[in-house]
Amino acid sequence: MGTFPFLCSLLLCFLATITLATKIDTGWLSRKSFPKGFVFGTATSAYQVEGMAHKDGRGPSIWDEFIKKPGIVANNANGEVSVDQYHRYKEDVDIMANLNMDAYRFSISWSRIFPKGTGEVNWKGVAYYNRLIDYLIKRGITPYANLYHYDLPLALEKRYKGLLSKRVVKDFADYAEFCFKTFGDRVKNWMTFNEPRVVAALGYDNGFFAPGRCSKEYGNCTEGNSGTEPYIAAHNLILSHAAAVQRYRQKYLAKQKGRIGILLDFVWYEPLTRGKQDNYAAQRARDFHIGWFIHPIVYGEYPRTMQNIVGDRLPKFTPEEVKMVKGSMDFVGINQYTAYYMYNQQSKPKTPGYQQDWHAGFNFSKNGVPIGPKANSYWLYEVPWGLYKAINYIKERYGNPTVILSENGMDDPGNVTLPQGLHDTKRIHYYKSYLGALKKSIDEGANVVGYFAWSLVDNFEWRLGYTSRFGIVYVDYKDLKRYPKMSAYWFKNMLRRA
Repeated sequence: MGTFPFLCSLLLCFLATITLATKIDTGWLSRKSFPKGFVFGTATSAYQVEGMAHKDGRGPSIWDEFIKKPGIVANNANGEVSVDQYHRYKEDVDIMANLNMDAYRFSISWSRIFPKGTGEVNWKGVAYYNRLIDYLIKRGITPYANLYHYDLPLALEKRYKGLLSKRVVKDFADYAEFCFKTFGDRVKNWMTFNEPRVVAALGYDNGFFAPGRCSKEYGNCTEGNSGTEPYIAAHNLILSHAAAVQRYRQKYLAKQKGRIGILLDFVWYEPLTRGKQDNYAAQRARDFHIGWFIHPIVYGEYPRTMQNIVGDRLPKFTPEEVKMVKGSMDFVGINQYTAYYMYNQQSKPKTPGYQQDWHAGFNFSKNGVPIGPKANSYWLYEVPWGLYKAINYIKERYGNPTVILSENGMDDPGNVTLPQGLHDTKRIHYYKSYLGALKKSIDEGANVVGYFAWSLVDNFEWRLGYTSRFGIVYVDYKDLKRYPKMSAYWFKNMLRRA
């Protein structure tokens, strides 16, 4: 196809998208469908969108090192430039404001603030986050700052093996306190860790994520122990979270009057059959997945299921640590995307591992029927009733805490063209169905106060690189121009203020 016809078709498609956007039916959903003050926003993370990975003083993180392995990321992609939000943040904030969004959940790169993890401050990095926060407020967007999204400073990994050492607890609390002191006059919503389960499990059980550690039987790792290290890393993540919360409450809460929580991923696990063993398997999966982190924070100990199965491999909290950990959240963020069927699987591997300890198997279908329509990612199916059950589970099992649905979304293939990418009707259907399920849970008493769509823009999707597009805004990776998709206009219509 020649250049001129392509440009014409692109222009027509873009105009058609805007025209259609004005007619998009949001159904019965609207801002008024949700409680007064309910917050709608979008989310991203530092390494996935910022770029400037080795510039303006930022130190490397474990992901900068991890992706150096040839073939570890699709097409050997990296986040060196990504979508360059470091320079284009105003454009992205303007898009959010135009879409009637209330808030932006971003993450702060620890190694952009402390290039070596501790010690010397990189003031250019501090200045960037000040610019971002100030412009968000100027445009009427509330900043929600997440302190850690997979990106431990590489210096700490080299100094003391990172999350496997208790030294990380103080270092993280010091970093968090610097952020509270520096940004807390404007940031009133803090999150310590995003998906610590993913950090511990994928980083130390199967080596799929940085730092890429596991037993040799479970992955292509050069070192690690899948039976012990995931539990040690998780234990130190929980203690780091609690130490940061303690610092905030003791030194900054009275003056800054903010709140602080943690973000936990939660796949809903449904029993494959009505049999007792499959029901037990699904419950084990829930305990090993979200219970691993929320149970200590609410009840001061790991789920009994984990204690019984993992035994001496599971670290124990001291009485002093229990006091610090228990109650260490003002809210919990739930990242919820999908659901799976689970069945009992009692094989005993020669080498123990976190995933093996579940004694449960995954199914994406039942009697030949998929659990829901599939997105681009192999793990992602559209199952809105899974969100409903997940929120109710948190409500009933953990005392109906304040919940923010902190991530929710679906992806298209990375090679979808600009005209095709704008016409994302499947994503609209996904959001509509999940928000409907969320509203049902709220109407039935769940204390959910906010919702963040993942993601604002197409970006670097970890091991998938740029072969996956989660954004409600299309990014043309050739020139990094932004194009709101139909789903973005769907949100704009749904969120319009009377």
